[in-house]
Amino acid sequence: MSATLPAPTLRDRLVLFLVPAVLLLLNLGGAPLFDVDEGAFSEATREMFERGDFLSTWLNGVPRFDKPILIYWLQAIPVGLFGVSEWAFRLPSALAAALWCAVIGNFAWRRFGRETAQLAALVAATSVGVFVIGRAATADALLNLLLALALTDAWRHLESGTRAPLRRMYLWIALGVLTKGPIALAIPGAVTLAYCVSRGDFKTWLRAVVDPVGWVILIAVAAPWYAAALMIHGQAFIDGFIMKHNVGRFSGPMEGHGGSLFYYPVIVPLLLLPWIAPLLRAVNAVRSDTADPLRRFLWIWFGFVLVFFSLSGTKLPHYALYGCSPLFLLVALHRERLKTVALGVLPAILALAFFAALPSLVQQLLANGRIADPYYVAQLSRAGEAAGFSYHLATLGALVAAVLITMLWRTAAWRRLAAIAAIQGVLLATVVTPYVGDLLQGPVKRAALAARTMPEPGVQWNFFQPSFAVYRERQAPARAPLPGEIALTRADRIPADATIDVLYSEGGVRLVRQR
Repeated sequence: MSATLPAPTLRDRLVLFLVPAVLLLLNLGGAPLFDVDEGAFSEATREMFERGDFLSTWLNGVPRFDKPILIYWLQAIPVGLFGVSEWAFRLPSALAAALWCAVIGNFAWRRFGRETAQLAALVAATSVGVFVIGRAATADALLNLLLALALTDAWRHLESGTRAPLRRMYLWIALGVLTKGPIALAIPGAVTLAYCVSRGDFKTWLRAVVDPVGWVILIAVAAPWYAAALMIHGQAFIDGFIMKHNVGRFSGPMEGHGGSLFYYPVIVPLLLLPWIAPLLRAVNAVRSDTADPLRRFLWIWFGFVLVFFSLSGTKLPHYALYGCSPLFLLVALHRERLKTVALGVLPAILALAFFAALPSLVQQLLANGRIADPYYVAQLSRAGEAAGFSYHLATLGALVAAVLITMLWRTAAWRRLAAIAAIQGVLLATVVTPYVGDLLQGPVKRAALAARTMPEPGVQWNFFQPSFAVYRERQAPARAPLPGEIALTRADRIPADATIDVLYSEGGVRLVRQR
């Protein structure tokens, strides 16, 4: 199969990038860093500057082997230019996610046409999963971009037989290995193998896999840092990165993140919210889609990720995003199958209604005793007060606007849904995420800012919130405080016989000094 439609112009490509970029960059620093992940990535990047060490990552003075180096290098650029801020730490992820959306649209343009390409990029940009991971200071938006680049170039090679896209695929895989490790090699390798086997063409896959130039590119890009990490840390790097954070994550649940085999079939529609109805229409077309080579490739891509991570011991929602790029394309391809407007926009309307009711729902859960953890009871006790008039006005206004679009705009159901999806994205960026962030993380941030004026060493006591060190701009190891030291802790975890002075108190968070 060869691409025959006209290629997008430079202006078209810019639009494919800029529309997602606006949604993803909007109010990027409006919410505090979310612990644990954002805080840990950000503090590890900050400590690079503190230590003058840009080859290894450390968290509160302890080696951090969770992820390879590339995302930390990218975060270090805006942090070095603009200083420590939520915006700077999140900028690489937002730009990577915008490029991810653009890659999907650009790939679709010559194969499915302009309208499908533009919608595919918009579906990606307005899906809840992309919104969350594209605005998080973690490695996953970058990995998703590199997986999308690798597998779209893999298809270009399969489609044309030319070597240039194959060599680019090796480059994207190498950068992915520097971003999150072997998974960046496993997914493209397995997806292309399954596709070639499905068409009885194993030899094409084998020739691609043993391409010597490709392997030179992969090794030249990825190997030097791994060699340096092994030289610096030795067996600790193998035990921490390879055995614990790769083999260990697959073989068993890590840090309590387990789940059943049906975990991801439930999670995937939520990640594509508000595009659930067109997603279901696309799923209904799987059988007919497999007759088309490219559509079969897309379904195999999604299917492999779904099965692989369903079998993994550790289950986290964002793992499913590695297989969602083809779904964004398939949703756009099957947009006209969405016939019933009311059912099509219902998930979007319900989501907006949920955002509007969120403060009241939280208060109701607290009143009914449905939230048992005393820390979260204390943190969420401000749910009504923190919302304020502006929250209710914005969320109700968005809900009314969505209902009016549904009832009054005489156009295709998918176009109405696209407009409502854009409203959802703006609302999440400007109102909902800052509100949730302030409830959950605001007290931690404000305690850390208060501690910045205090000269004493600080620790995290029976509490792990690495953003505390980020905001204080000083390491905060996890241990009990020594006399004279300050500590961030939870109100419910302070020992009854502790001799302390409370320096800051908000929600379930306490900043204390050990006497």
